[in-house]
Amino acid sequence: MSELERYGWNETREAAFASSRAKGWTPGRVSLEHKRMYRIWTENGELLAELSGKLRFEALGRDDLPAVGDWVAVSARDEEGKATIHGVLPRTSKFSRKTAGGETTEQIVAANVDTVFLVSSLNLDFNPRRLERYLLLAWESGANPVIVLTKADLCPDPAPYLEQAEAIGLGVPVCAVSAETGEGMDAIRAYVTRGRTAALLGSSGVGKSTLANALLGEARLAVAGIREDDARGRHTTTHREMFALPSGGLLIDTPGMREIQLWDVGQGLSETFEDVVAVASGCRFGDCRHEREPGCAVREALRAGTLSEGRYRNYRKMEAEAAYAARKESARLQAAMKRKHRR
Repeated sequence: MSELERYGWNETREAAFASSRAKGWTPGRVSLEHKRMYRIWTENGELLAELSGKLRFEALGRDDLPAVGDWVAVSARDEEGKATIHGVLPRTSKFSRKTAGGETTEQIVAANVDTVFLVSSLNLDFNPRRLERYLLLAWESGANPVIVLTKADLCPDPAPYLEQAEAIGLGVPVCAVSAETGEGMDAIRAYVTRGRTAALLGSSGVGKSTLANALLGEARLAVAGIREDDARGRHTTTHREMFALPSGGLLIDTPGMREIQLWDVGQGLSETFEDVVAVASGCRFGDCRHEREPGCAVREALRAGTLSEGRYRNYRKMEAEAAYAARKESARLQAAMKRKHRR
């Protein structure tokens, strides 16, 4: 197996790269992004790369620029250890969120990921509503989600947490692990075999860096403790980076995210809240708003207690949030097209 194949290169990507190879460019994979500089893994080693002027000019938004995990076409200057990025290959998956704050733009957290590990800890910081948000974005990304509950060695009774996670996941694998004792780690390693890519996503302090170090087999990432008053953690990872694992797989570690604003989650919403959608399909009217309409199956399920009030409220909240983000993005893209035509 070549180095590129170890990084996830395959026949489909080779076919998509044919026109770029005809121009003398070579493929590489982004392992680190920092202030518009990129570290690229290529067949001939690691290169430091920057964007070509044409690629930067033609980009309408962040989605058109490389992110960690992306495959790119580069003109390599191996003797200098540098390269220029000319294009981004089609993505098989893309985990995105709205940028934090008031600006309505997309932030790509990781690309071309096979498995998304949604990491939460077995302590007071376990938050079912936040886990639903992560699960929604994971489904929309095109990758397969796996819920990972860490710090099993510190939890005397993990069963209630497992039950809540399984109820939220609706068939998504749930693993309770301890990076300290090794409990459950074999189940995690099975998802990151040779040529496969996984990403760690979760809030600060849930044990992502500790889990990554256990998979790497060495303490390469900094680890910080949690606050005793609320079991929340401090940021230790400050950027997104991809690592090669001893197993031959690849792991993308990401900074902890307290603010998870939604971005383009149409299909993911129905997959994450499959139970809510199933109940709603029993309403008398197809356009039922679940407020005062007669024959509303959702209101009846809420009264009967067969549908969780908190889960339903979170569904409506994220539905409205996603619709708002879609409207803002549509307006932003139209403005970007006008600016491009003027230039």
